[in-house]
Amino acid sequence: MDKLLYVAMSGAKQSFALQSIINHNVANASTTGFRADLFAAQSRPIPGTGFPTRVNPLATSNGWSSAVGAQQATGRELDVAIRGPGYIAVLGRDGTEAYTRAGDLQTNADGQLVTSGGHPVLGQQGPITLPNSTHVAIGSDGTISVVAQGQGPEAISTVDRIKLVNPSPASLSKGSDGLLRTSDGTTAEADASVQIVPGSIEASNVNLADSMMNMILIARRYETQVKLMSVANDNAAATTRLVSSSS
Repeated sequence: MDKLLYVAMSGAKQSFALQSIINHNVANASTTGFRADLFAAQSRPIPGTGFPTRVNPLATSNGWSSAVGAQQATGRELDVAIRGPGYIAVLGRDGTEAYTRAGDLQTNADGQLVTSGGHPVLGQQGPITLPNSTHVAIGSDGTISVVAQGQGPEAISTVDRIKLVNPSPASLSKGSDGLLRTSDGTTAEADASVQIVPGSIEASNVNLADSMMNMILIARRYETQVKLMSVANDNAAATTRLVSSSS
């Protein structure tokens, strides 16, 4: 009975952990450029004496989804979306170079070009700072051009070029801040073949239909495991009564 209770309890715990991952994905279904977390359930044998007839379920992270989200045209001059594979290089809060596909860019109080999460966008010489200007244009290769305040439209000048990279998704890991970093800690080289679509953003790649279906399936699995715990308790109580009556 103890084994049944232990396995059912472990299964309920892991189902709860999987549900947390799905809930996190659903909560970010409308977050620009969000990469969905993947998950998997594994069976691990329980060590010990006796026959190996018991296994434990174990919820494990299975990386992140590199699927491309839908592009949405906004017409906003600082919005950009990656065309095909590739990433925008940004500076993480820990000071390391990181990568994202969230292209809803803006400027902070210091004039730095940042993501909606406040991460500075990197250019050829580091974080990009935009001068006071009346117009900003971002080319398909990431080149940023501006018309400074007080100047005519013909006085357009190039400020910097967004660092665009294209490392293999298999070489990237996703951090708790939602940014991607190389697994070995190195920085990716700029890739001139990566192109962006100005005036657009990429939506989250979370599949809501699949997420809701998985949420329902795991909830039912959790209910079954809780019922098994109740059955184990009832069986243990019945056994105790039998032993007491025979003594």
